[in-house]
Amino acid sequence: MSNEEIEVLVIGAGQAGVAMSEHLSENGVPHLVLERDRIAERWRTGRWDSLVANGPAWHDRFPGLEFQDVGADEFATKDQVADYFQAYAEKIAAPVRCGVEVTSVTRHQGRPGFRVETSDGTIDARYVVAATGPFQRPVFPKIVPEGAVPVQIHSSSYRNPQQLPEGAVLVVGAGSSGVQIADELRRSGREVYLSVGAHDRPPRSYRDRDFCWWLGVLGLWDLETPAAGAEHVTIAVSGARGGHTVDFRALAALGVNLVGLTDAYDDGVLRFRDDLADNITRGDLNYLALLDAADAYVEANGLDLPEEPQARILGPDPEAATNPRLELDLAEAGVTSIVWATGFATDYSWLQVDAFDEAGKPQHNRGVSTEPGVYFIGLPWLSRRGSSFIWGVWHDAKHVAGHIATQRSYLTYGN
Repeated sequence: MSNEEIEVLVIGAGQAGVAMSEHLSENGVPHLVLERDRIAERWRTGRWDSLVANGPAWHDRFPGLEFQDVGADEFATKDQVADYFQAYAEKIAAPVRCGVEVTSVTRHQGRPGFRVETSDGTIDARYVVAATGPFQRPVFPKIVPEGAVPVQIHSSSYRNPQQLPEGAVLVVGAGSSGVQIADELRRSGREVYLSVGAHDRPPRSYRDRDFCWWLGVLGLWDLETPAAGAEHVTIAVSGARGGHTVDFRALAALGVNLVGLTDAYDDGVLRFRDDLADNITRGDLNYLALLDAADAYVEANGLDLPEEPQARILGPDPEAATNPRLELDLAEAGVTSIVWATGFATDYSWLQVDAFDEAGKPQHNRGVSTEPGVYFIGLPWLSRRGSSFIWGVWHDAKHVAGHIATQRSYLTYGN
């Protein structure tokens, strides 16, 4: 593949890249999708064994294909999700080339387009779409020094309880990954400590409707910007074991030791902030606010949905909140593993164009970069709250593909 030319080069064949391919084809735009591994590889090998989608199958899919062998209200396994995108790519005849890694993208001098260096040669592309998504570089704070416990891993490297050495486990992070991993470890018989920070805590379902449905009818998926201070707040929700509302009181009752935000380490002792009660309370307020909005919507629209007063019964705060543990001697507690469920950062070191701010954050408007000819897709809040979700990326890709098609139409003028 030396000095190949293509109109549009899409980099990444996960859900974002597959969605882009569909919409580019519908607009009659010649393109190629490069993937360094397999289609939807992160779903297959970048997540733990028991992971399922956080949304039901009727919601977390593209419009053009339903899941096979997954009920509409069920939660697809990670492998079923990967198989779905493989099948979708085949259905739309997406021009995906696997096993090719992009190493650099630079703008041509004195002519339009970009020079793309890959592991299989050079490509000249008029337009470049970065569809590599937000989960590129695992991030966790360097609080506990290497060697302080036998194993420290990011949640992206966690697979199952048997992977970890015998002993207690500290899980840091209260989003979907953290709570599900802590729950799995506890059910396997491990002693588990879960460090809980700020989070949103929606109900899995309420009044016979999944929270995905409620966010849709209430217009919350379409919010264009997060609330001030909530740009990086995690969402605690789970599709595990048929789907359930994440309840930190229930986790405490299961035997999970709840602690506040992980703050500092000194000579074998880990210290936590005295904020567990506040974090649980704010999560409760977020939960109850959605119930209030749902009830108001039912009344305003005259819907015949069953009332669910028991959903508002939260119960007493766990002992861990009223009498918080602020320190943990790791050796004394028998902690042999720490799982950092603390999110990801993007890595666009290969994209060497003027499309980023000083912090390296992509600069764009609904995926249309400040660098002409460069586009982003699959990022959180690209155009709305739902942008990084499966269905949301499909709609964002439609907008980006339309923009590319419009730009191409200008270039054909006079030819």
